[in-house]
Amino acid sequence: MPRIWTSVVPIALSVFMLSLPAQVTPTQAAHSYTTTHQADLLQQFEEFVAIPDVAADPTGLRRNADYLIGLLRQRGVKAQLLSAPGLPDSVPPVVYGELKTPNARRTIVFYAHYDGQPVTPSEWDNGAPFTPVVKQVDGEPRIYARAAADDKAAIFAQLTALSALQAAQISLKANIRLVWEGEEEAGSTHLGQILAAHRELIGGNVWLVCDGPVEQTRRQLLIFGARGDAHMQITVYGPDHALHSGHYGNWAPNPAMMLAQLLEGMKDSEGRVRIPHFYDGIVPLGAIETQALAAAPVNDDMLRQEFAVGQTSGGGKRLLMLDNVPTLEVTGISSGQTGAQATNSIPPTATANLDLRLVVGIDAKMQQKRVVDYVASQGYFVTSEEPTREERLGHAKVARIQIDAGENASRTPMDLPIAADVIRAVESARGKIILLPTSGATMPLDAMERASGSPSVVVPIVNHDDNQHAANENLRLQNLWDGVETMAALMAMP
Repeated sequence: MPRIWTSVVPIALSVFMLSLPAQVTPTQAAHSYTTTHQADLLQQFEEFVAIPDVAADPTGLRRNADYLIGLLRQRGVKAQLLSAPGLPDSVPPVVYGELKTPNARRTIVFYAHYDGQPVTPSEWDNGAPFTPVVKQVDGEPRIYARAAADDKAAIFAQLTALSALQAAQISLKANIRLVWEGEEEAGSTHLGQILAAHRELIGGNVWLVCDGPVEQTRRQLLIFGARGDAHMQITVYGPDHALHSGHYGNWAPNPAMMLAQLLEGMKDSEGRVRIPHFYDGIVPLGAIETQALAAAPVNDDMLRQEFAVGQTSGGGKRLLMLDNVPTLEVTGISSGQTGAQATNSIPPTATANLDLRLVVGIDAKMQQKRVVDYVASQGYFVTSEEPTREERLGHAKVARIQIDAGENASRTPMDLPIAADVIRAVESARGKIILLPTSGATMPLDAMERASGSPSVVVPIVNHDDNQHAANENLRLQNLWDGVETMAALMAMP
């Protein structure tokens, strides 16, 4: 078990207090604190990210949760683990903390998640995703470890901001609630259930969702919504075992080719989905959201160079505009063997994973049904279970389609009074910021808003080139220090 670190040592605290100006702002307090304690803070962060946190390791997730409870209590935060009746012990708990402020006029809820994506150690440069390594990239230090950016950076920034405010004796004006989830990378499957079981604890004037990257030129973003997400897995069937491609080619149905043809029919050459009614129901952006998009930087050419792509999809539309449109993407496909394991045979099955990103107005189940109906319209017998021999013999084309529960999209009006206060607080720390109506990624905004009745605003802090969800995930340390300042400004928001 990594050691539980303290916020400051007594001698360092004295030096820190002497270095502060008489009328210190929350941003100044955070900046002085991170500058004074940078080496110790980096060591503390390394200890945090060294605790494994993938869904396949529930023991590691529980270690993270217990570790965070200790850190909260060190700072005088009332802390507990939240679950819901009937949930098995294997479901990661929500870490909850609360700081009450006398005569507070509002309650601010900070969200982040402590779980990370799965890892394949051989794909990492050091072969050890939970052994953090600091490297210089373009003259700046970055820390490489799973969940360093997504999303332990946000949790660490919130904890450090709280320490900085306490050290500078800056009084909070709002009640602070901290909700840290352990299941976000697995789709936040039980978050809504857990939050609903504790409605009295999780309400507030606003939820600040601290996840995701800042703008590609490193300017601070505030995002007022997120696309939803739904997944589907499609398996099509040929012979019941692999067949010699010479003896049976041209005769036996080839599921790899069948699947390729099925997928090709779903989108045109410019990336527009051909599935009937796929775009029906979209709630259009309002005037203020449209103005925000028009004012946002255009980084498409920069990103095309960074990713080495000769052309983009979407009919030439900007990335930020396309973030407000539903998607259908193939995120994985498999059939037969390739490379050294390739055989001259017709495979028995072919499988593709589909990722459907949703926008406000389009329900996850309805969008999945549209895809299922399309597959059926192409002559396939569709089943949700492994087809029987009789079903395979009785139908020319057979497809098994598996779907998940899905997460609907959400969007908060940009002109709410609380939104204006959040904007002012973040600009006090980061200067002029960029406002966006929708994140291209998915966060459990819908679940938290339904349970709490509170609006949400996304406040990302990490670098855009962090290899999120991939090998060699990394965090630019300057983003971490900047994030501490942003969190301090929000915690002390009047």
